[in-house]
Amino acid sequence: MVRMNDDANSFRLTGQQLACRPGFYKASALDAYCVKCPPYSHSPQDKASECACEKGYYRAELDPRSMACTRPPSAPESPISTINETSVTLEWSPPRDTGGRGDVTYSIHCRKCSEDGRKCGPCGSGPHFVPRQFGLSLPKVQVTDLQAHTNYTFSMEALNGVSDLSPTPRQLVSVNITTSQTVSVILKERKSKDSITLAWQGPERANGAIVEYEVIYYEKNQRDQNYTVLKTKSNIMTVDGLKPGTTYVFRVRARTDGGYGNYGGEIELETSHEDMLAIGDPNQSTILAVSIAGGIVLLVLLVACFVVSGRHCGYIKAKQDPDEEKMQFQHGRVNLPGSRTYIHPHTYEDPNQAVRDFAKEIDVSSIRIERVIGAGEFGEVCSGRLKLPSKREIYVAIKSLKAGYSEQQRRDFLSEASIMGQFDHPNIIRLEGVVTRCE
Repeated sequence: MVRMNDDANSFRLTGQQLACRPGFYKASALDAYCVKCPPYSHSPQDKASECACEKGYYRAELDPRSMACTRPPSAPESPISTINETSVTLEWSPPRDTGGRGDVTYSIHCRKCSEDGRKCGPCGSGPHFVPRQFGLSLPKVQVTDLQAHTNYTFSMEALNGVSDLSPTPRQLVSVNITTSQTVSVILKERKSKDSITLAWQGPERANGAIVEYEVIYYEKNQRDQNYTVLKTKSNIMTVDGLKPGTTYVFRVRARTDGGYGNYGGEIELETSHEDMLAIGDPNQSTILAVSIAGGIVLLVLLVACFVVSGRHCGYIKAKQDPDEEKMQFQHGRVNLPGSRTYIHPHTYEDPNQAVRDFAKEIDVSSIRIERVIGAGEFGEVCSGRLKLPSKREIYVAIKSLKAGYSEQQRRDFLSEASIMGQFDHPNIIRLEGVVTRCE
């Protein structure tokens, strides 16, 4: 006699023991019940002790016979990349189809590509994945130590307990990125008592066409209370309606076809208490340093000014590779064979005297500042022109001591001018002069 159970998923054999019919199985001959095959499995013949999985479905080694057969998950969805110089944060959505399992993990595959994107190869051991590259439980990973200005393709893969049993190709979702696509340092073009004009350079190799820029700004130390977000398609913007004599923090990021990049570095700018002259407050002394480097000259503003020139744009470097050590000046004097004696400015009690000893005073009217091109350790770097009496006009780059400088920063700034003033070689920046007075 065969007695069906109420759920119709099993039946009990009574009297003479009969074999289970197709579609049912009995794990052991001692079992009294024949059990219906779990989902996505079948038993085509009588006397089945387990049910075979349907095509495309699998049972992992540790899965019980009573468990439904499952399949590999579909690909992850909606990948997002956020690039920060030579690192990238990758995020994605879980697969729409988990394959009927709850043990989904993720793996990341990295390929480095040629500039035109046609040839790609494995990234090797260079990139570092946080928390790891394989077996991720959450749909997010950070990749660091990438090469600058390089094209990468990252492929995200979802896996589960039966992925290795499937012969079909894995389903991946990929995202292409180019490192170093954050907005370059923000530059101040000009300011007044109630407005600041900013300019910036877009990413060198953007991850897709740049759609727009997003500018965020707020009063210093007021980020949590109030901030403003502006958008523009240009790389220059005038921010109006600011408070006089107030310091604001600005950051910019680009949005491309591939989404938003990271914000560039912060820059603090203060509105003037009243409209200012192009060079600066006439009541303040100014430092200018000018250096000629392939047609560009470096000029430094505020507190004292010095003007340098040379083939290479850098401080006290003569054809020096990045990994070479810089010349160290300690304890006053350093005697170099066949050279003049160099005196470290720290031997002077008054750094202003060191500047007077090693630099020529330049009239501020000889200098014309055109625009800000970057920021250095002490302040802004501008481009402009220098026209000394009886000499041709030359293009210059101008470095300025930032507002609100400390006494130590002022001394270090003057020390740079004093050091550069002692060099006179075609391969080394040469100090042309300083401006310590503004009329």
